[in-house]
Amino acid sequence: MDGVRGQLTKDAPLAKLVWFKTGGPADWLFEPADLDDLKLFMERLEGSLPVMALGLGSNLIIRDGGVPGVVVRLGKAFSECEVTDELTLTCGAGTPGILAASRARDAGIAGLEFLRGIPGTVGGFVRMNGGAYGREVADILVDCDVILPTGEYVTLPARDLEYSYRHSTLPDGSIVVSARFRGTPGDPREIGAEMDRIAEARENSQPLRTKTGGSTFKNPEGMKAWQLVDEAGCRGLKVGGAQVSEKHTNFLINTGDATSADIENLGEEVRRRVYEKSGVTLEWEIQRVGRP
Repeated sequence: MDGVRGQLTKDAPLAKLVWFKTGGPADWLFEPADLDDLKLFMERLEGSLPVMALGLGSNLIIRDGGVPGVVVRLGKAFSECEVTDELTLTCGAGTPGILAASRARDAGIAGLEFLRGIPGTVGGFVRMNGGAYGREVADILVDCDVILPTGEYVTLPARDLEYSYRHSTLPDGSIVVSARFRGTPGDPREIGAEMDRIAEARENSQPLRTKTGGSTFKNPEGMKAWQLVDEAGCRGLKVGGAQVSEKHTNFLINTGDATSADIENLGEEVRRRVYEKSGVTLEWEIQRVGRP
């Protein structure tokens, strides 16, 4: 890795970097100094090891056996966010959703307010077509810059991602490094008011002050996952140190001493009970990665 300037750590603990505060270490954790450094690192790897990008660590279960290969964590060098024309916002992949929404507000760009309600960074919600409060990334994405596992740097228009609900066709091992979002003209005061409404709605309905991972299951077509979980009698259900939130039943929480296995096993038990009650098979929205 001659010439690579970022920090490369072997057997790096990951639990402190994810919202659940559980899980094993990464075989390797790489924190690139900047874009050129990441390109060089990926070129040197030549696809020889699996690669996974890590943002704020929401919507993620790191299994207790840790993550094979390399986890890439994008820091400050990837968190710049600026208006690049009248209605377009260009954001590094490490930009939190709240920052992207705030920059759009200040520039009078409407339509990006929902990013305030996504607990993650641009890289993650571009990959997963993140959404909240009736909108999703597919509605606003122009294109994104991506480093492929080979180290090749490409710009992909939104149509090439073939977005569907919480899914894209971005290749495994590729890393989103920046994205461009386009909105519509708006009044900063009205945009700010909508962002405040979203923030209040989240605070009132979600267990934000716990160790959680965000929405656990995808909403089935025409249904609400939380309602199916509630109707199956799972509110407050526990496995080890993991519990279905009393406040919002599509959230699992670490009550203090949960393992990742507790959280995942609880999710599977919820899925079993929901299917038994309603005949609906819930799909995980939270990503589960690593070795059991």
